[in-house]
Amino acid sequence: MASPLHIPRVNNNDDSVRIVDLGVSEGDFVTRGQIVGAVETDKAVLDVPVERDGYVLKILHRAGETASVGSVLLWLGEIATERVPEQAPAATARGTAGGTDRPTAKAQAMLRELGLGANVIPAAGARLTVADIEAWLATQRQPVKTAGPSPRPTPEQAPSVPGEYRDLSAEERGMLFTVLWHRDRAAAAYLEIEYDPQPWNDYAARYAQQNKLLLSPLLPLIAFRLVELAKTTPRINATAINDRRYEYHAVNLGFTVQAGQTLYLAVVQGAQEMNAARFIDALGEVQRHAMAHKLRSAESSGATLAFSSMARWNVSRHISILAPATSLIVSHSASRGSGDAVLGATYDHRLLSGFDVVQVLQALTQPPA
Repeated sequence: MASPLHIPRVNNNDDSVRIVDLGVSEGDFVTRGQIVGAVETDKAVLDVPVERDGYVLKILHRAGETASVGSVLLWLGEIATERVPEQAPAATARGTAGGTDRPTAKAQAMLRELGLGANVIPAAGARLTVADIEAWLATQRQPVKTAGPSPRPTPEQAPSVPGEYRDLSAEERGMLFTVLWHRDRAAAAYLEIEYDPQPWNDYAARYAQQNKLLLSPLLPLIAFRLVELAKTTPRINATAINDRRYEYHAVNLGFTVQAGQTLYLAVVQGAQEMNAARFIDALGEVQRHAMAHKLRSAESSGATLAFSSMARWNVSRHISILAPATSLIVSHSASRGSGDAVLGATYDHRLLSGFDVVQVLQALTQPPA
């Protein structure tokens, strides 16, 4: 169930605050305790943390706005497509001092248990009651009719073999959302080509020597080549929204990072503005944050295309899953015994043809002149 994050009270004398910072966007995944913004009065500034893991479903107030204490700042959900409850009309807003429609004691306890604010739910009488809450909850359980893919089967039953349930971690829920988007939205296809990796190996070695790098920049350089291709071929830096192509202005390169048992898609934002050296530094930074499990919100969301490599495990072929709202992810693999290597791509066939993707892969097999 979606849950609200309310505007906190900074001090007892102010019933409204100004939102001075909001560091998340709709669709971002946040973790419990993460600071998502800040509010202020004339006397103090207060950080606003989230109280649970979840996806930002809807933001109701923006930076620079003035908002009432207790009103909903944003809604969080377990999945990014979760329904947001309808707001009660402004005239029935609750939580003001001395109001005659404040919740009863039992209703207040129920609201705390559900993680809801009284201002969300309309009251039938002078005060909000448990019956009002139960009636509102019943309306939220009604199925929502949406355009798009056909409804999926009802939830599967537990197997007959004895076992027990385990809650998914925040990262596992993110992976589940990615897989479901890939399954339900994209017309996913895959193709690959073989190539001689030696020119790239030589180019990376020269670059490392010229720039005095201790580690090989091979993968960052290939990923940066993908960024350069996206700048000249905007159709690969896009997604499909309501039967239309949505081409992104920014090139936000998602790069897979395996940190222990967790797979992250670390994101370099605004890569189209960078040169190779700056991109390598930026990618190194988000990789280090991922390895420490300390990715910031902007470093773990908003990818517009992606790059994945399993060469470090000597994998010679792998088919990557598309990140949500992207049309292309390039898969880099280790060289085979023959000396050749494989470069593959999973792509959204709604937007890209095999010919489009082959051209990208062929361009990627050769380093810059």
